[in-house]
Amino acid sequence: MRPPSEEAARRRTFAIISHPDAGKTTLTEKFLLYGGALQSAGAVKARGERRRVTSDWMEMEQKRGISITSTVLQFPYRDSVLNLLDTPGHRDFSEDTYRVLAAADAAVMVLDAAKGIEPQTLKLFEVCRERNLPLLTFINKWDRPGRDPLELLDQIEAQLDIVPTPVTWPVGIPGDFRGVVDRGTSTYVRFTRTARGATEAGEKVRTFDEAAAEEGEAWAAATDELALLDEVGAHADPERFRKGEVTPVFFGSALTNFGVRLLLDAVVDLAPSPLPRDDIAGLPRPLDAPFSAFVFKVQANMDPSHRDRIAFVRVCSGRFERGMVVEHGPSGKPFATKYAHSVFGQERDTIEEAWPGDVIGLVNATGVTVGDALYVDPPVEFPRLPEFAPEHFVVARVRDTGRFKQFRRGIAQLDEEGVVQVLRDQDLGDQAPLLAAVGPMQFEVASHRLEHEFGAPTELSPTTWRVARRTDEASTPALRSMHGVAVYARAEGTRYALFESPYWLARVEGEHPGLVLERLVAEGTAG
Repeated sequence: MRPPSEEAARRRTFAIISHPDAGKTTLTEKFLLYGGALQSAGAVKARGERRRVTSDWMEMEQKRGISITSTVLQFPYRDSVLNLLDTPGHRDFSEDTYRVLAAADAAVMVLDAAKGIEPQTLKLFEVCRERNLPLLTFINKWDRPGRDPLELLDQIEAQLDIVPTPVTWPVGIPGDFRGVVDRGTSTYVRFTRTARGATEAGEKVRTFDEAAAEEGEAWAAATDELALLDEVGAHADPERFRKGEVTPVFFGSALTNFGVRLLLDAVVDLAPSPLPRDDIAGLPRPLDAPFSAFVFKVQANMDPSHRDRIAFVRVCSGRFERGMVVEHGPSGKPFATKYAHSVFGQERDTIEEAWPGDVIGLVNATGVTVGDALYVDPPVEFPRLPEFAPEHFVVARVRDTGRFKQFRRGIAQLDEEGVVQVLRDQDLGDQAPLLAAVGPMQFEVASHRLEHEFGAPTELSPTTWRVARRTDEASTPALRSMHGVAVYARAEGTRYALFESPYWLARVEGEHPGLVLERLVAEGTAG
């Protein structure tokens, strides 16, 4: 049996990030198509029947056409195993995206050819930069009207402070997409359309002389642009890419599959395989050390018929074997792994083993929360995932007091998953908890799930709170005695001081410098 480090070398664990509507979910589906996980776009190869692609599995996602949860999709490509982490596309779920990026080794940033860098793109890029993730860029929707490609490169460099280095270059203006020049092989790849992009795009490799004869003015324009890129030295450098100094750029259309294969090849050729992950003391745990992993997401009721609870864990070292007993770091208790699945949206398959870089879904993972470590000796503790400062606050009350038990159970579950942060007043307890969120759409998800998954229709009432700071037990009495300030606590004990305005917070800080009022590590990243 090969050592874990050799198996890890075959893995590529990467996330896809984008602004809403840039085409992230479509690109995810097409990656699966090219990886052989779909027999045609929209139909999963599973159990002999056609099924909807399962990246967006939640009912609200399918109705709205946006991603609001993250999913994990594993598929083979060439001689590698790809773990694709699909992230929420809406800014209100940036905290979930942050957790997913903690489990990734690289990211693909999807840009709309007509819109370029959008506000959420910039925020997600900053999260990638904070985590030192190498970044590939895919400029999507080149089959539709859009901006000049050189203008888009200038915008990437100016707004993201990273050097874009095109690996492919489009032939044909946006809306009249003919194909791309592969700058690495000096070949022209001409595309042919498929019906609704349901199968892999037909590709015809042409020499430059053949391309000049076939494409005419479009080719002449592309060669002028390529000459300019050569002159300024815009060439992909794998070492600078892994340091986060440059981003290899690809042009294409996920809807028609144009350029998707070349991007997927780059994930294998350029993205790093898993490396030893640092523990909380900054010491790397070797890939060949005994099994270790950390939880980056908890999700309940992905299968409504079973009302289950899945902990998604990223393997950091060693070999995972289904049924092995591992230790749960925070509690020190043994944890059985009999129900270990590879999770493909709502599709699941039991897995027998996994290696560094892989993601495992552990079903019925009671007591396991985001950030927890699981391991076989020697013990390890990984750095905790930073929390986002909540910016929106509502009071939650169950509409039917006869459903209070369901309400309390649902609130606790949503808190553990991180759908919202649940804050409690020490005098009120669970009667009227305060829900805190990065964005208001989190409240919509919480309300929908409380009603439809837990049978507890809930009323959400606005509050006057606008700013949160972490505080401690010693500062609580003084803060609670002040006008315009309240102190609430999370289930695990973290205390938040809430203020009605930043100005009032500044005044309290100025007049009472001895009070503990800490900014959260990730504050400002989401908002």
